[in-house]
Amino acid sequence: MKSKLGNHVIAGEGRPPWYRSDGQNCDCYIVGIAGGSASGKTSVAQRIIKNLNVPWVVLLSMDSFYKDLTPEEVEIAHRNDWDFDSPNSYDYDLLLETVTKLKEGKQVDVPIYDFETHKRVPNKVNTVYGANVIIFEGIFGLYDKKVLEMMDLKVFVDTDVDICLARRIKRDVAERGFDVSGVLKLYQRFVKPSYDTYVYPTKKSADVVIPRGLENLVAIDLLTKHIQRQLQERKMQSRWDMARICPPEELPSNVLVLEETKQIKGLHTIIRDIETSRHDFIFYADRLATLVIERALNELPYEPKDVETPTKKTVHGLGLKAHIAGVSILRAGGTMENGLRRVIRDAVIGKILIQTDPYNGEPQLHYCKLPPTIREANTFIFLMDAVVGTGAAGLMAIRVLLDHDVPEDRIVFLSFLAAPQGLHTISRAFPRVKIVTSYVDPILNPDTLYLEPGLGNFGDRYFGTEHD
Repeated sequence: MKSKLGNHVIAGEGRPPWYRSDGQNCDCYIVGIAGGSASGKTSVAQRIIKNLNVPWVVLLSMDSFYKDLTPEEVEIAHRNDWDFDSPNSYDYDLLLETVTKLKEGKQVDVPIYDFETHKRVPNKVNTVYGANVIIFEGIFGLYDKKVLEMMDLKVFVDTDVDICLARRIKRDVAERGFDVSGVLKLYQRFVKPSYDTYVYPTKKSADVVIPRGLENLVAIDLLTKHIQRQLQERKMQSRWDMARICPPEELPSNVLVLEETKQIKGLHTIIRDIETSRHDFIFYADRLATLVIERALNELPYEPKDVETPTKKTVHGLGLKAHIAGVSILRAGGTMENGLRRVIRDAVIGKILIQTDPYNGEPQLHYCKLPPTIREANTFIFLMDAVVGTGAAGLMAIRVLLDHDVPEDRIVFLSFLAAPQGLHTISRAFPRVKIVTSYVDPILNPDTLYLEPGLGNFGDRYFGTEHD
């Protein structure tokens, strides 16, 4: 996974859905790693990540949560008289908040701590969003009871203290601007007493103890296999389960279907015709998208507004009491962007890439770039996808918006075509999300997950393929 600060950009190999078919949240798996200073915690964590070979693993270091020092305290630290190995040196409130949000799948801004200034770097953070696994490491990784309770697996790295001292001297001189005498002074006054008093006793809370740290490759490999088994047991085949749901005949109350006028029926006839040229397909798809978006505008708040016409007459009308941002579920959702721009010329548009894993049918999040205005109080999100089949991709996309603090009742999900299974699945999980579609297709093949033949791949027909 990679992140880009400030613009809500993420990318990775793919993250599975947050919600099972019963609508319940799927928490990520948290591994806590503790041990003495320079015992090899980070190296063990990196080895686990490499061995796991799964996407969306977040390495969270406790060093990021040191408290800022005052100018007076900085002077003390520069004299090597400040105790950085005390539990009081950490901001546990921020740590708990960060771990809690990550476990819930929400975006967090992890501070960057500068060991030379002994302060967090101003206006710079590591933005992290979405995780299958969180590897949390630090000397007090198993110290705080509230954080401890959220962990699925607790590990203690037990390395000989002489080896730890040698590693600490090498690291602090090379990376943190200390001299050797200063490192030894801190070790004798603070590091060793803190280890004996606070850190070593947390060993009893560990599920697994790894002697010798990174040198113990056998123990690390066995630990990795255990984590992989745990992840596999948690995995739910939600997409296939949802495809086999037999939905009620009556649509949920939050689903709005365009009235089947002659125009709507004619547009669908043209779009479904396999003989329709790509040029005509684009033209009529844009027209249909415009009608869907115009219907969605009826669900937004308005306020009275008087305007004076060129003939000097006052007209009592309504003004839109909201801003609109569009979010496309790539690639087919991008087919509605032209329609959105036709109706709302100043709408900003973000993108979410969700693709299906070919091995298990699960939707996976690969990329997300959301408009910076999504959190504003008067902004509504038009979430766009061409076709709603099982609803798995829609569940994930809505969850992404919620994780970025968009209220559920300010999301309007738009599509050209929807199957009852997908509509009921999304409505059960998110009843306050309005869903607007131009047509509900009763036919959904649970084995192929394609709608009625003739529509084909909407994105390919609209944007073309490399062979076109």
